Amino acid sequence: MSSTETQTQAEKLVKELNNQTENLSIEIDVSKRVKGGFNASHVDALPKLAREYLERHGVDLSNGYPEKPQSEQIPLYVDDALKIRNTPQEYIPRGKNADREKKALFSKVKEVKHLTKYIGTELVGVQLADLNEQELDELALLIAERVVVFFRDQDLAPARQLEIGQFFGNPEIHPNNFRVPGLPGTTVIWTQLFKRNGHKTSFKNARSATGIWHSDLPHELQPPGPTILAQNSLPSVGGDTAWSSGYAAYDKLSPAFQKFLEGKYAVQRSMHTYLDRNDPLNGGKQITREQPIVRTHPVTGWKSLYVNRDWTVSIVGLEPEESRTILNYLFDVYEKNLDIQVRFRWQPTTPGTSTVAIWDNRVSQHTAVWDYDVEEDRHGVRVSALAEVPFFDPESKSQREALGLDN
Repeated sequence: MSSTETQTQAEKLVKELNNQTENLSIEIDVSKRVKGGFNASHVDALPKLAREYLERHGVDLSNGYPEKPQSEQIPLYVDDALKIRNTPQEYIPRGKNADREKKALFSKVKEVKHLTKYIGTELVGVQLADLNEQELDELALLIAERVVVFFRDQDLAPARQLEIGQFFGNPEIHPNNFRVPGLPGTTVIWTQLFKRNGHKTSFKNARSATGIWHSDLPHELQPPGPTILAQNSLPSVGGDTAWSSGYAAYDKLSPAFQKFLEGKYAVQRSMHTYLDRNDPLNGGKQITREQPIVRTHPVTGWKSLYVNRDWTVSIVGLEPEESRTILNYLFDVYEKNLDIQVRFRWQPTTPGTSTVAIWDNRVSQHTAVWDYDVEEDRHGVRVSALAEVPFFDPESKSQREALGLDN
């Protein structure tokens, strides 16, 4: 067969294939990808203390635990996920007009313990659930200043935790995450649940999942401010969490580098992936959004470095290698400076009670320490209060500048 005949046959075959596929439609079965409601119950796996805590506070476990949004409410496509919160919501910056001395709040506590000089404070001898709005307003200011505040020996009902989150901002109702039954706006943080849903985090690969330094939900139009995590079941030893201050990370940079970063934006991505409606076979796609690299806190007025290794993708306007080099340096500033970090041991002093941490996601990163065997379970409930649209005010000051400290 001559080369001309071979070419003619090939062209004929291509034409036939084009005719066959011209009207071909592909249907994707996503029924197994998304299951909502009580599709699987893990009640029997609940740690004893966690189950007692939930039942004591009236959580209905009869249908199962935990609950997911209903299947029809869980977005399949990235454009649908983006639409869930793509319009600014009203936000009141709690703490902005609070008493700077926090007299009402501090009158209720037995002791105010600053765990390090610039980050981390524990309030001893007070029940978070009992605080009124004035005291919560002062607490919001304390959180904004100290980045993370801790409460031990708590009896905090999930419903009350959600109420406090509503005072601080707009509770994030995640379209995918597990929640306490009947309480949209809560998120269940549970080691055994992670394991049962395919997460393979262990001692050998602990630098994965929440073991990487991160800030929650930076891809949101209005990312979280105060976030409340109540841990009610803990390993006997280990399972600490560490936080790092974004104020102090910014202050670690040289003035010239600070000026270079101010006004620039970084691309932040979501943890969850969705289908691309126009290209559904091309793997998962994440929500992305541009956020200022240096942002101003609306309550303190201090500048903070707003990037994290887990979810920050690139710097807008820079070449990829330039972006990677700068971001890796900024990640290291957050992660490698022990003097801007606090590590907290969650274990309560009274058996059967909870320990609560409230941190400000706008000005911090955190990481879970996976130094315990997953057979020793860890269970908690989180409420994330969405705050303002991130902004940078060129007239704002750094923390050290505002406090009159030498650089």
